[in-house]
Amino acid sequence: MQQNPLQQYFRRPSVYLKLPSGGAGYPEGALDLPENGEIPIYPMTAIDEITARTPDALFNGNAVAEIIKSCAPNIKDPWAVSNVDLDPILVAIKTATHGGTMELSSDCPKCDENSTYNINLSGVLSSFSPGDYDSLLSLGTDIKIKFKPLSFKLINETSMKQFQFQKGIQGLSLITDDAERNKKSKEILFELNKMSTIMIAESIEYIKVPTATVMDKTLLIEFLNNIDVSAFDHIKQHSIKLKQSTESKPLKLKCVSCSHEYEQAFSINVSDFFD
Repeated sequence: MQQNPLQQYFRRPSVYLKLPSGGAGYPEGALDLPENGEIPIYPMTAIDEITARTPDALFNGNAVAEIIKSCAPNIKDPWAVSNVDLDPILVAIKTATHGGTMELSSDCPKCDENSTYNINLSGVLSSFSPGDYDSLLSLGTDIKIKFKPLSFKLINETSMKQFQFQKGIQGLSLITDDAERNKKSKEILFELNKMSTIMIAESIEYIKVPTATVMDKTLLIEFLNNIDVSAFDHIKQHSIKLKQSTESKPLKLKCVSCSHEYEQAFSINVSDFFD
């Protein structure tokens, strides 16, 4: 096949990202990690921009997966990206495509004035942490629990299920029969609790006791369903804190109207991230 003489003008990497996870936890073949630990990040193409604005692709997660595949080709399976790396990858793609700053609209909590701020994305990238997933959580003297980050696939599937649950909750007001409404409400609550337990089990790599190391998800779920509520909440809160420790730190803003200084959480909404 003839080589395209225009190939020298194709897009090139403009950002090199050191994954907070260091590549740990990825399935074999899902990531081609260079020796220096930095993956090249390419700017988005016109097709990527269209994908980022396609409602169906945004809803089912395909938009994010396709954009990662296009702009971070060293990631062979975007669905395997861990929650530790997901936001840094998207911020790096934003940086490679539109430069090192982005506009953020924020309401001052003191005077309610809405202002627009230019956010330094390099500073945002430096605020991400891999989290301490190596330390074990102890339950008493016998139980040691090792956690792991969740994959983008699991995060996306959970978000879609939560959306369906929200629709179900909204639909409760349309049920006029009290008995039927209570029955449906209990069913939704049961499914929500079930999903929560499954997600906690997915965040556990293994549980070690004196006689065994348990990794089987069915056995982990059975364990979570049969421990007392205080132990369950302890595990749940530890999992939540681990995830929160990997997120970007709040932005420090100063209101341009009243000079009040406050913190603003930084989040990535893919539907408008690439505008």
